Amino acid sequence: MPLSKHWRDLNRETVARAPDRIGVYELGDDEGTVLAVESGVLADELKTALAYGDGERVRWEATGSRDRAAELVADHRERLES
Repeated sequence: MPLSKHWRDLNRETVARAPDRIGVYELGDDEGTVLAVESGVLADELKTALAYGDGERVRWEATGSRDRAAELVADHRERLES
């Protein structure tokens, strides 16, 4: 199942609102197709994604731990591959 959050434009304003917490995020194109699923400190990860132009849209979910973020990433990647 995709993240239960709405897509946001990947821009400076969105990145500025990203929490400084561990989480999982999806990068997508303009049509909402998921291009990548990653985890890490959300604010840092999204700054990098914006700088490199890795996607047009983003949605994220903060987690309580790196382990939980890794579990969610694995689940989401498995969904994308099937």
